[in-house]
Amino acid sequence: MKKVFSIALIGFSMFATAQISLAGKANLIFPTGSPSWKNISNTANAAIENTGKNNVGFNIGLSLKASLPMSFFLMPELYYTTFKNEFTDPVSNTTFDIKNNRIDLPVLVGHKVVGDMLGVFIGPVASYNLSKEDTYNDFSENARDNFTVGYQFGAQLEIKKLIVNAKYEGAFGKDSRNFINKVSGEEIRYDNRPNLFMVGVGYKF
Repeated sequence: MKKVFSIALIGFSMFATAQISLAGKANLIFPTGSPSWKNISNTANAAIENTGKNNVGFNIGLSLKASLPMSFFLMPELYYTTFKNEFTDPVSNTTFDIKNNRIDLPVLVGHKVVGDMLGVFIGPVASYNLSKEDTYNDFSENARDNFTVGYQFGAQLEIKKLIVNAKYEGAFGKDSRNFINKVSGEEIRYDNRPNLFMVGVGYKF
């Protein structure tokens, strides 16, 4: 118990004496690849697969950066993220314009390549989908998973108080959603978590 307490005390002391900075950041989001949509009909044994259309989105939030030994740093962030997918169902001729709103919490570990000016980072990102009940014609949404986990890696450049960063986000699993036609029972399924490329700027307070 004493050893655990001593390690915790050392870790707290290192964090307390670390150089910490807070920044506001905003990014443009470019979904990579097309979202997967499946049309499942009561009269068909196999799903009809189609691809939808991506739209550019954005996120905005806060980033905390704490220096660690050996030129490493810890960078937890918190973002509000939004982007859209579009799809037209050929069976019912219904157009779905899905706006995805979520809260993202990346916890990134990085390494300083050129002092504090240039660094690279990698780490997991937890996402929580904000609840919504979209309807399109006779279709109503049925969300299966509100919480998903992915990963991010990228780099950032710091010039005094200005930050320029770029990163890629991938998913460890799908965020399956579906729309069910209350009249015919037809079901439209789609993956709500595409891979994302982000580029943006920030400002250190």
